[in-house]
Amino acid sequence: MAGILVWFWNERFWLPHNVTWADLKSTEESTFPQAEDLYLAIPLAFCIFCIRLFFERFIAKPCALALKIQASGPQKAQHNAILEKVFTSITKHPDEKRLDGLSKQLDWDVRSIQRWFRQRRNQEKPSTLTRFCESMWKFTFNLYIFTYGARYLKKTSWLWNTRQCWYNYPYQQLTPDLHYYYLVELSFYWSLMFSQFTDIKRKDFGIMFLHHLATISLITFSYVNNMVRVGTLVMGLHDMADVLLEAAKMANYSKCQKLCDLLFIVFALVFLIARLGVFPLWILNTTLFESWEIVGPYPSWWVFNLLLVLLQFLHLFWSYLIIKIACKAVCKGKIGKWNPLHVSKDDRSDIESSSDDEDSVSWTKPSQNPSSNGISSNGMNGYLMGAAVSEEH
Repeated sequence: MAGILVWFWNERFWLPHNVTWADLKSTEESTFPQAEDLYLAIPLAFCIFCIRLFFERFIAKPCALALKIQASGPQKAQHNAILEKVFTSITKHPDEKRLDGLSKQLDWDVRSIQRWFRQRRNQEKPSTLTRFCESMWKFTFNLYIFTYGARYLKKTSWLWNTRQCWYNYPYQQLTPDLHYYYLVELSFYWSLMFSQFTDIKRKDFGIMFLHHLATISLITFSYVNNMVRVGTLVMGLHDMADVLLEAAKMANYSKCQKLCDLLFIVFALVFLIARLGVFPLWILNTTLFESWEIVGPYPSWWVFNLLLVLLQFLHLFWSYLIIKIACKAVCKGKIGKWNPLHVSKDDRSDIESSSDDEDSVSWTKPSQNPSSNGISSNGMNGYLMGAAVSEEH
């Protein structure tokens, strides 16, 4: 184990040329990031998760009920032992051949069996109340950490001149405010990584898991080799859009459609400008070019920038989904009321939060109001990252 640790913490990988771990050891006169500080993130992540449970039960839920958000789930399918066995043991989406066989066995028509499977799938979906509570928690935390980060960054020199991220690197002091900012952000993403397995199941589960993993790796890398200045810029930039996303979801669940539309438009503009404009031209420019000029590359520098480029590819993927929603909304607007959440089943299959929400759309009768086209409670949830992208960084 000692040999593995020596290999893992090789100074030639983590640090620039002629810099050693001894040079970055904290003293009474100077404080630098220490790798062992990151161990605090795990118990802190557990504390954040406990705070979330308390918040959702005693704050978010009463707010949801005050807004008259339904606590009950979808209508339950009538009990049928044969269909239940097929559903739990074989398939939740029977094909035409199996439907015909079940029709003959039960003496039901095929349409009734299809309806039973739709209802049974819907039973496993979380209620709008659950979705609202989850979004309210993410909104509250993201708003807090974004406000904290903005207040901290406006006092720093590197916000206004990114070259300051690399002057005198890696001998840059770690202040208590910066240490707190990093630990809370890292702990929050660890809590999201754990809770993703118990939260509402989304179709972009794999993408979001990769997003959380990349974010945790970036925060860890930048802290260990003291790239914390540029790290704060990355975190602040990403938190901005997440606040708007969760606010739009909450408005959607509350059926405040005009507010939801407005928040969605603002969110889309902020996301596209921040992730496709500011991030590559401001963040990647300083990590790839300014740091190369001032500090020079070394092994962990390449890994750090590789993770940032991976993050940019995730930005492109989510931007594509957002633009797709917007284009579909414009097309729908030519016929009826404009609604950024009013999208077809095919488009929603890429972005929605639950695995079977398309059933509620295909079920809807043409005579129903378009605004209740099966997506009033969850139309934004799939990219719609809770990412992340909330996320989703």
